[in-house]
Amino acid sequence: MKTILVLLKGYPRLSETFIAQELLGLERAGFSLILVAMRRPTDKKRHPVHDEIRAPVWYLPEYLHEEPVRVLRALWKVRRFPGFNRALKAFLKDLPRDVSRNRFRRFGQAAVLTAEWPKDAGWLHVHFIHTPASVARYASMMNGMAWTVSAHAKDIWTSPDWELREKLADADWAVTCTRVGYDQLTMLSGARRNVHLSYHGLDLDRFPPFTGARSARDGSNPADPVRLLSVGRAVPKKGYDVLLEALASLPADLAWNFVHIGGGDVLSRLKEQAERLGIAGRITWKGALDQRDVLQHYRDSDLFTLACRITEDGDRDGLPNVMVEAASQGLPVVSTTVSGITELFADGENSLLVAPENAEALAAALTRMIREPDLRRNLAARAEHKVRTEFDHKNSIADLERLFTASWNREN
Repeated sequence: MKTILVLLKGYPRLSETFIAQELLGLERAGFSLILVAMRRPTDKKRHPVHDEIRAPVWYLPEYLHEEPVRVLRALWKVRRFPGFNRALKAFLKDLPRDVSRNRFRRFGQAAVLTAEWPKDAGWLHVHFIHTPASVARYASMMNGMAWTVSAHAKDIWTSPDWELREKLADADWAVTCTRVGYDQLTMLSGARRNVHLSYHGLDLDRFPPFTGARSARDGSNPADPVRLLSVGRAVPKKGYDVLLEALASLPADLAWNFVHIGGGDVLSRLKEQAERLGIAGRITWKGALDQRDVLQHYRDSDLFTLACRITEDGDRDGLPNVMVEAASQGLPVVSTTVSGITELFADGENSLLVAPENAEALAAALTRMIREPDLRRNLAARAEHKVRTEFDHKNSIADLERLFTASWNREN
């Protein structure tokens, strides 16, 4: 079996447990991996899964000017490769359509990747079809190595159609994790039809059923308020500003506390908003936590909520992995109807969903869930059943094993 070089935007990342889980799953399935990241880690913590992955990791120059000798040495070496002129031609075609420092950086990183290519790596797989796939595409042209791609959410919806079409034309195949993403990429793949749908799922061994008793808190006791939880980066697509507006408009007689787990660019702005809304005293900002701590919060809480939205640049979630994790613990979910969320959750069947950007509707759904603990239990039980029967990560690993094997058989 060939060794797969896996190109990642950054590694390790607390917000990308689904990627780490997949890497470990592939290793357990017998694949040999080498990991290459375009960025060094910035998170101060690691999930346990990161320590279980055996694959070696090395890093490309994050910015070309930081390692000029390494970049120039790589360009000097790969200029003689048979595919270098093809890669350069593709870069010069792309540049007028995307005049940016990032475009130059991608080509330079591709040159370093090609020049330092491990001898035992026989396949290139990349996570995210935007920037990382640009590096993979140029590198593939330089060294003639076949490549494949896992597309997720932001990378699909913030990339121009022309770029997605050309990448899908060059990649052996692409896999994505939501039906809505699959439909978009399939349309752009044209006659090739080389896009596959495979939900990430969860490693259910890490998320065994919660056997404790869920509380009957209903918001009527100020001494024992309902515990609301959200896990996610504080970035615009998560809709935390809308969620804070919804929390501020909950009925005055409801007793609740809200815990947020995660870092993010707009965290300080959200804290200021909570102060302005007069709800800061009911909110605990935990920052980034590892998976073990997050699991305990799922079990200690009464209700999980996210207010996902589509931003002006098209960015959106797929199916947030944290919502699948919460459901696996019998924690009821209140969220929005954005993107792949409706592929697991259905309003009134196993969750309560509202339209995005609607703080009033979100507040009404939260109020209902808070006041009705029996409703929470019933909806959560159905969601957990669906997760445990349809969202096991072993299904995704089996899909990838089949795809890789079919590709290698065609080459041989």
